Amino acid sequence: MTTPSPIGPSRGLNVVHLFCHPDRTVDVGSVHKAVDEATAAGLQVVTAAILGAKADTCFMVLGENLWDLRRFQSKIQAAGFLVAESYVSVTEVSEYAGGMPEQMIHDRLFPILPPEGLRAFCFYPMSKRRGDEHNWYALPYEQREELMRQHGKSGRTFKGRVLQVVTGSTGLDDWEWGVTLFGAHVDDLKDCVYTMRFDEASTLYAEFGAFYTGLVGSVDEVLDATLA
Repeated sequence: MTTPSPIGPSRGLNVVHLFCHPDRTVDVGSVHKAVDEATAAGLQVVTAAILGAKADTCFMVLGENLWDLRRFQSKIQAAGFLVAESYVSVTEVSEYAGGMPEQMIHDRLFPILPPEGLRAFCFYPMSKRRGDEHNWYALPYEQREELMRQHGKSGRTFKGRVLQVVTGSTGLDDWEWGVTLFGAHVDDLKDCVYTMRFDEASTLYAEFGAFYTGLVGSVDEVLDATLA
């Protein structure tokens, strides 16, 4: 079997969210093996039990080689999961992050997940509006930068309560960004999203996709909740 050349972003990590339902009897041993092999290959795998009808389980996978993420997806499907929805993105540093300390840049490009103690989970995609009245991309750079600085200031008020992982997906998926939130409590996630929607960058210029909410846990914890 030939091994294809690694492929990924020029800097940072590939990211895929797999939102799954059990398609048949799930082979728990095969799921464990897929996660163990992914971890051995240098991937990070975050498992979450999803609430509601949109999905049962989420596998959030990060790694430098896109082929490794694709192999993981195939193994999860072979183990008995149906991928009902997915999201493909890459870690990135915002174009408005000029002057950011090097450590913060590194943390955004190479996050270590899941964060300790933040087990409430939420994911949603978003884009900037291109309407006739409100078009983000028609604004001058200086105005966009100021609006995003205000937006970032709001987000930093939740430090310690919520970790926000914003990944870029323009040209990779249907929306422009994927936002993954890890919170100490479920209402921390709600408060964060609610508060930041009052920022002009969101109020006038943001559009949001479907929200997926769940609980981060070990593979066994998540499978116990999913397959009970």
